[in-house]
Amino acid sequence: MSMRKLRVRIKWKVYVGAGLLALMVFWWFSLPNPLFSDPCSTVIESQNGALLGAHIADDGQWRFPEIRHVPDKYKTAVLTFEDEHFYQHPGINPFALGRAVIQDIRNGRIVSGGSTITMQLIRLSRKGKPRNLWQKLVEMALAVRAEVRYSKDEILRLYVSHAPFGGNVVGLDAAAWRYYGRSPDQLSWSEAATLAVLPNAPSLMYPGRQNRLLLAKRNRLLDRLQQQGKIDSMTCRLAKLEELPQKIYAIPRIAPQLLNRVLKEHPGERTKTTVERNLQQHVNDVVRQHLVALKANGVFNAAALVLNVEKGEVLAYVGNDPDRGNGEHGEDVDVVTAPRSSGSILKPFLYAAMQDDGLILPNTLIPDIPTNIGGFSPQNFDLKFEGAVPASMALSKSLNIPAVRMLRDFSVDRFYGLMKRLHFSTLNHPANHYGLSLILGGGEVDLWDLAGAYSSLGRILIHYETIDGKALANDFREPSYQKKNYSKREAKDIPISAGAVWLTFKALLKVHRPSEEAGWESFASSRKVAWKTGTSFGFRDGWAVGLDRNYLVAVWCGNADGEGRPGLAGTTAAAPIMFDIFHLLPAGKWFTQPVDEMVRVPLCRESGYRMGPYCTDADTTWIMPKGLHTKACPFHRLVHLDPTGKWQVTSQCVPVDKMIHKSWFVLPPVMEWYYKRRNPLYKPLPPFRPDCAETPASKVMEMIYPRENNQVFVPIQLDGSPGKVILEAAHSNPDAVIYWHLDDKYLGETTGKHQMPVSPSVGKHVITLIDDQGNELQKTIVVVAGKKLG
Repeated sequence: MSMRKLRVRIKWKVYVGAGLLALMVFWWFSLPNPLFSDPCSTVIESQNGALLGAHIADDGQWRFPEIRHVPDKYKTAVLTFEDEHFYQHPGINPFALGRAVIQDIRNGRIVSGGSTITMQLIRLSRKGKPRNLWQKLVEMALAVRAEVRYSKDEILRLYVSHAPFGGNVVGLDAAAWRYYGRSPDQLSWSEAATLAVLPNAPSLMYPGRQNRLLLAKRNRLLDRLQQQGKIDSMTCRLAKLEELPQKIYAIPRIAPQLLNRVLKEHPGERTKTTVERNLQQHVNDVVRQHLVALKANGVFNAAALVLNVEKGEVLAYVGNDPDRGNGEHGEDVDVVTAPRSSGSILKPFLYAAMQDDGLILPNTLIPDIPTNIGGFSPQNFDLKFEGAVPASMALSKSLNIPAVRMLRDFSVDRFYGLMKRLHFSTLNHPANHYGLSLILGGGEVDLWDLAGAYSSLGRILIHYETIDGKALANDFREPSYQKKNYSKREAKDIPISAGAVWLTFKALLKVHRPSEEAGWESFASSRKVAWKTGTSFGFRDGWAVGLDRNYLVAVWCGNADGEGRPGLAGTTAAAPIMFDIFHLLPAGKWFTQPVDEMVRVPLCRESGYRMGPYCTDADTTWIMPKGLHTKACPFHRLVHLDPTGKWQVTSQCVPVDKMIHKSWFVLPPVMEWYYKRRNPLYKPLPPFRPDCAETPASKVMEMIYPRENNQVFVPIQLDGSPGKVILEAAHSNPDAVIYWHLDDKYLGETTGKHQMPVSPSVGKHVITLIDDQGNELQKTIVVVAGKKLG
């Protein structure tokens, strides 16, 4: 062979080899990855895989994300019908193709395609391609390529997930729910056979109509299954008796607001949540039942969360009315993530932080008196004053004035920083924007953050017990509706210690439960629940959060548009829902006290402070170590009495050796005036003996109007409404503060020029004035309607 011919032959071999290599490269990369790019429905499942809800895909199709596994019944049925040799062929079945060609020639038309499931999968992925010989050859080439990329089970799963089932239903998962109202795993042999033949002719599906062609195809498949020994004759006969689908079923919507949330955060995905399906349904029922009564009062919305405390996982998520209504009252709003005024629901965090810092002890007396701080005058919910109240009782009774005073002592900036460390994400303004009102609802929080913060407190106590007094770095975190793995790294610094949390929960155990829970403490089997309520200004929001060692329940009630309603309070609206949900949950043991973090010391029983030199009655109490540095009791002092013990005296009127020297619990004057009315066992100091120096109240305060005549005339305005009367008093001390009361109702305080406008009704009234030294002046007036002005 000449060299020229040899070179030509080699050149042709190179060309052919290069062409084959190019063809192989093209073939290798010809299969799209991923095979399908169609939008999918957003699907949420419970922790055990049960369907909670789904949202239709963006293209209007019910197309669930790819199925995780093909159920055995359906797998047997579809392989028997479509591709019996699926696990043996390499993507194409030459025998099936040959048989199809012979049948098509004999009939003069296409009666059988001979396509394997892999080839059908490729056809489904190549939407809009014409069905001709060339496209058939392309499908065959791509089918072989698909067999190289995917396993047989993956190919079957892809096919089952993207096969058409009639109408806007795509994939077995969606078809099972739309046509039979159940998951594919629960299909009967008849149902599996029906859905196995549908992708071959999806237009045959007419729910509610007896389609003879579809029925015949299903029955022939059932016969084949029997002939091949895959079902017995009895199963086959019974399966044939079952009807075809009679209606289209709605996709379950057991947690609609959670579904909408997942739609935003994980669109087009199948999300396995931590929700317990049965518990979710029961919580739906509880919220639904209570909303019936609440709606009668014009309250249309409620939300509830149930968490596993240790894991911080959501077990039930009710973002609003489970029935959704018609949307007129914002039933589609997910209130779990909606910022709302906090009311008093943040007070436990302040109490815990102050215990941690030793700024207060559990029963330290906190003033509960008329208060004005920089123009801010807080009021208690009942508009009354206790005078002085133990800090734990102020928390359990949710008194506003003590909370504001405590926040002032702790500082707003520090408390704001604590809220940020507890992951309250809705406090978006600087601390000075909220001021002291932050503790009374001046800031907005949402139920999600609130549940996370309270559960974080419980988690600290649990881990203190289970990991030898340690806390983990991410113990303080927001909740999660998906399982997550958290670091086991030990925390170097935590916002609130286990000891302070335990003292806080102890105080919250004493919150008075709703009327239907009355007497709960008398039952030994009753579960312990540390809980707190909150009510925002104008009765717009009612909150209740409670927890034990295992579970946390958080509830909000109100109107999505912010409209307030009389009687909408945390205790009366949200708390009953919370306790009804707790009744659904198994009771567990209580938290273990972290004694290693605490010290047990004697404290003054009456004041709650450390024992002072004149305290006589001790109460041994657990406190935080920093509490050892608090000041000694300031309210017990040594008083000097005459020999009868009835009068206070001084050395000017009684010799010292003849005096009785006695320890006495004495509150500051204004605190005492309110305190003694609430505490009949409180003993005021005896008065000074007449021959000893004392200045009577009448010498330091005096009424200017009314003065000689006790009659007060109320002017009538031009529009016929009663006007205001201006009462006026004088004080010998120009810097004195006078607290005004009308018939035991607090009116306000004055300094400097003491004038108080009032609108009393006609009749007899008692005006009471108390100054900041405890001096009291009372005057009875008779109100008479006056003449019209002008």
